[in-house]
Amino acid sequence: MKEIKVGVFGVNRGYVFSRHAQVTGLKLVALCDSYEKKLNEVCNDLKVPGYTDFDKFLEHDMDAVILSNYFHQKTPYAIKCLRAGKHVMAETIPCFTMGECVALVREVEKSKKIYMFAENYPYLNYNQEMRRLFKAGKVGKFIYGEGEYVHPIAPTSYNLMSPGENHWRNWIPATYYSSHSLAPIMYITETWPKKVNGFVSPHSVGLSDRAVRMTARRNDLGSMIVLRMDNGALVKLLQFSLRGHGIWTRIHGSAGQMENTRIGEWHYLRVRKEQYLQDKKEPKEHIYMPDFPVHNDLAWKHDGCDFFMGYHFAEAIQKNKQPFLNVYRAAAMSAVAIQAYRSVLADSSTMEIPDFTNESVRREYANDHWSPDPEKHTSKQPWPSIEGNVKPNKEGLAFARRLWKQKGRESYRVLGE
Repeated sequence: MKEIKVGVFGVNRGYVFSRHAQVTGLKLVALCDSYEKKLNEVCNDLKVPGYTDFDKFLEHDMDAVILSNYFHQKTPYAIKCLRAGKHVMAETIPCFTMGECVALVREVEKSKKIYMFAENYPYLNYNQEMRRLFKAGKVGKFIYGEGEYVHPIAPTSYNLMSPGENHWRNWIPATYYSSHSLAPIMYITETWPKKVNGFVSPHSVGLSDRAVRMTARRNDLGSMIVLRMDNGALVKLLQFSLRGHGIWTRIHGSAGQMENTRIGEWHYLRVRKEQYLQDKKEPKEHIYMPDFPVHNDLAWKHDGCDFFMGYHFAEAIQKNKQPFLNVYRAAAMSAVAIQAYRSVLADSSTMEIPDFTNESVRREYANDHWSPDPEKHTSKQPWPSIEGNVKPNKEGLAFARRLWKQKGRESYRVLGE
């Protein structure tokens, strides 16, 4: 098969993609980051050239680019890559405004290049098994689902992951980190979100947790999102910095229920079926550790779900066929994050999730640049907390600044963080 030459933009999280490139059918040929010291370290380790200038990086001989830069800056770089004739894979939510959703979809259609959303959670072993079971009709019609990504982080680690008061982790609205919760449900059931209601636990409530108080954060603690899907199913999403780490997917169907286990090893799957009107040929409850559907041993050796992002990106390029996590699903998940925050600020009112496959619908949102980015704030733009222009907690900011100074990270601009 034709060798796929790939470059990676952002060397922190991008280092994972870089290490996996060879085993997933991609050949790493270049790296790019604005933080030269870190870039040189990774380039020396991986034996590839590095660039601090993105435009020069795009001139390198390569077929595709993996975008692992800042959370809220994916779309402009993706469009540059597509216009340069490169396939694109981008992680986190790919679009930060509804207007960016429209611009990205249009550019992918125009370029005819492969675009993949690098969301890894659908590819966890139990989520891939739930997709297999659902498609085989084992739990019937999708009725209700839950996705959970609760990920508290120790204050020292959080501050070092968020170098600088204006780093995106310190201000991103609580609804925006929702694709880890939503993507598995869309992957398993192949349903689409149509309406959204958002709720948050405010910043001031989060300060009751000393671990949160000892950071430079000024965003809200966490969010709950309620969705109505295109088949009528209800979905609840929960994320982000609550205590009690949990990564969980739950699917209720008309003939059974599936979820990964909450207690002990969370990679196990629990399937429960009350067979009221059927011959009882199967156990009521079955708990087991599912394999990955392909390359099981290789996947476990290479971070499990992360392996499959590169694998499916390479597969899509080789087959010249858009992947499951295509630009339309990427735009829909971005819209859920954005519209859920709009809902929060409108007393949790219902908001629509547009159909970005439809150009007439896209025209309605093409100039929608509503954004909570504090660097772009105007009287018409929202602050990233429901409580307004929140300032970092003084105790936490002082602690963070000491850490940044000790670790030499106060001026870090590592794009992949």
